[in-house]
Amino acid sequence: MTRITKLEPEDWDEGLRALTQPDTATPLEQGLMRMFAHTPGIARGLAAFGGSLKMHRTLPRRLVELVRLRVAFHNQCRSCMAIRYTDAVNAGVTEDLVCELADPPSAENLTDAEQSALGFADRFATDHLAIDDAAFDGLREHFTEPEIMELAMNVAFFVGFGRLAATLDMTEELPEAFQAPEGAVLTPWGEESIAVR
Repeated sequence: MTRITKLEPEDWDEGLRALTQPDTATPLEQGLMRMFAHTPGIARGLAAFGGSLKMHRTLPRRLVELVRLRVAFHNQCRSCMAIRYTDAVNAGVTEDLVCELADPPSAENLTDAEQSALGFADRFATDHLAIDDAAFDGLREHFTEPEIMELAMNVAFFVGFGRLAATLDMTEELPEAFQAPEGAVLTPWGEESIAVR
């Protein structure tokens, strides 16, 4: 059960409603914003930042979604693991591909760039101080410096807000597999998912 009251869109600040248009979204698509709405000024800034990560994206959508799901596993964010964004599915993120995230180094259908980005995301989520010059040199084999910064900002967003989502325990709208007892280690692969826009 979610640990902070979810506010209904009609109770949101007008500026936040205008920015996020919650009336055209399902409750699951409204997501954490239902809790963030308790602090509308901050929530508007967060929505603007999250929106800019999408609107100004130069990295492939498939790569970003694979990174998001791998970070969701490390965070054990159940809602993050259950969701599949429609634009990512349209970009080729299939459930078979998601299953390869169980062991990215041995995956057959991940590109070298995706492998590199996932390795960076794994370290960022589990041992960020192990990211050294060699890690950045490895990223430079596949990405420009602007792309590396875009990747890093996305990973930081996923790690931080995924951990927040996990602590808020927003699971009641998820498939049953993601409502497992607290403490159970779950994965985004091999489970029922929900497509959202």
